[in-house]
Amino acid sequence: MTGEILTTADEQFMHRALVLARKGKGRTSPNPMVGAVVVQDGRIVGEGYHAQAGGPHAEVVALEAAAGAARGADLYVTLEPCCHHGRTPPCTDLIISAGIRRVVIPALDPNPLVSGRGLERLRAAGIVVELGLLSEDATTLNEAFTKFIKTRTPFVILKAAVSLDGKIATRTGDSKWISGERSRHLVHQLRDQVDAVIAGIGTIRCDDPRLTTRRSEGGRDPVRIIVDGLGPLPLNAKVFQAGSPSPTWLAVAADAPRERIEAMASRGITVIEAGGSQGRVRLAHLLKCLGEREVTSVMIEGGEGIFTSAIEEGIVDKVLLFVAPLLVGGKTAPTLFGGVGIEHLAQALRLRRPRIEQLDGDLLIEGYLRSEGATE
Repeated sequence: MTGEILTTADEQFMHRALVLARKGKGRTSPNPMVGAVVVQDGRIVGEGYHAQAGGPHAEVVALEAAAGAARGADLYVTLEPCCHHGRTPPCTDLIISAGIRRVVIPALDPNPLVSGRGLERLRAAGIVVELGLLSEDATTLNEAFTKFIKTRTPFVILKAAVSLDGKIATRTGDSKWISGERSRHLVHQLRDQVDAVIAGIGTIRCDDPRLTTRRSEGGRDPVRIIVDGLGPLPLNAKVFQAGSPSPTWLAVAADAPRERIEAMASRGITVIEAGGSQGRVRLAHLLKCLGEREVTSVMIEGGEGIFTSAIEEGIVDKVLLFVAPLLVGGKTAPTLFGGVGIEHLAQALRLRRPRIEQLDGDLLIEGYLRSEGATE
């Protein structure tokens, strides 16, 4: 079937589908976020989104809402409809049987079981398929899903609050609070949207964080993953106590003492042996272990040792840096990125696609570290 000229109305309906898709943020893993809108004679007659993994797909919800009005209508969906049997039946068959005349999608599904095949199935049935509208918005929306489906490892966000001189705490370890209240509220929202958060045992000892969302209603706590550096284990820390339905996992190096592992396991804490030695966990190996558990996104929350290891190992996909209008000073005060450092500025890592937002007195700097299409 030949395509049609995309219009401003097409763009508006796709924007609506993207708004719907975002309603599933933090709830659909390991599936993508998807929204769908059914339009008949320029009017929305049905819409929906994928609310949770195992639940009906967005196309199913939208077509059920449209009922008979779907025949001869246009369908706007934020990702290529599936054409295989997974946890639910293929959406392409439902679209065809509903009598949809035209489907508009921003991008192909990165899942090799679907990619391009859903589009071909629809076109073979005589349906007009338009590809590419608002593709950048749709691709960014599901960046975690795309990385996971291609590499079977989670998308990694490094989140840190720093002073103007790059310190994440004072020389005595005091870090409460570098960022302002609005920034901290946003962090709670981010925790609600990722599958897991990672912190080092030093951060647990110094700050004793809960690593929960603390949202008034409808919040969801991520899995808390503590990277064990073989220092003293604060078993009375808040992150190890009951009170959250989300579990706490402990990641240990391959040579961690067996009695230490058994002691934590006896308390009901999942222990992940994640490679490395001498108490230093290899984070790249930890990501593979998390991928096997269908963890599709993680946010690293500190401290300096974990931040430095993550950057040096090249596992960070995205950086969220909350910069506060403070000067801390101190040669021994911890920084975001320690280690040996580089010799020449030409070797410096540079954020791609940087974005800056003001949050009251703080600045949020967001950008990407990994190259486009990186799969390792």
